[in-house]
Amino acid sequence: MPLRTREFEAVPGSASAMSREARATTPAWLWLPAGIALLLCAGPVAALLLNVPWTSLPELLGSDAARTALGLSLATSAGSTLLCVLLGLPLAVLLSKLEGPWIQLMRGILLIPLVLSPVVSGIALLYFWGRQGIAGKLLGTVGLDVGYSPAAVVIVQVFVSLPFFVVASLNSLSAVDRDLEMAAATSGAGPTAILRHITLPLALPGIVAGTLLAFARSLGEYGATITFAGSIEGSTRTLPLQIELSLNSNQPQAALGICLMLIALYLLVLLLARIATGRLLPR
Repeated sequence: MPLRTREFEAVPGSASAMSREARATTPAWLWLPAGIALLLCAGPVAALLLNVPWTSLPELLGSDAARTALGLSLATSAGSTLLCVLLGLPLAVLLSKLEGPWIQLMRGILLIPLVLSPVVSGIALLYFWGRQGIAGKLLGTVGLDVGYSPAAVVIVQVFVSLPFFVVASLNSLSAVDRDLEMAAATSGAGPTAILRHITLPLALPGIVAGTLLAFARSLGEYGATITFAGSIEGSTRTLPLQIELSLNSNQPQAALGICLMLIALYLLVLLLARIATGRLLPR
């Protein structure tokens, strides 16, 4: 009896079915602008990698200046990220649960650092935290001066990174099922217990991803840092500032080596973010 062959029928929701549906509903002409967009993003990075002096890379990355800048960047980014979590998580919880004009105003204020020019951000920080600034004068009365110190770098990084953390966490917190929270409340659980045992565990992947995004943003901060904190070796000269110094000192190979170091750190952060959100493997 001859074997009968029949065409494979994809199960609804399977990868094959989704691929077929995507081909049927996606215009082919989209590949052209999409390809240009990818080229605009990947082209400069590829050009940078092609010009990296790979043979002298260990010597460049092992220099005292590079190691000092790396240590300062990691330390300040870790400190600023911790502050983003401690201060930003309560803000994200409030923004996810409350409504009203004041809440909308709070959201608008939160987004300001995302759209400000880095130089404008640095000047704003200077007028607030500087010696003659609003907060700077108050700190000066107790003998504290944050300008041109690692503390200044941390302040800058928190200013630019906090919105990234809050927005990422807010999206995750807003997706938590409110019926679960209300069921716990009607069962006698208090607000803090609900937050600890229901809200935060369910939103944890987004919170972790927001933490990593804030860390990556802190690592790459440059403009506001040099405007407010300056570029002092061992004190405020982070990796981006060390790159700028190398370029101005006519040392392009050293700058390329540090660029590669930053790219490696970014890729590590992206990998950790995908693991945290459960999207390491392709769907």
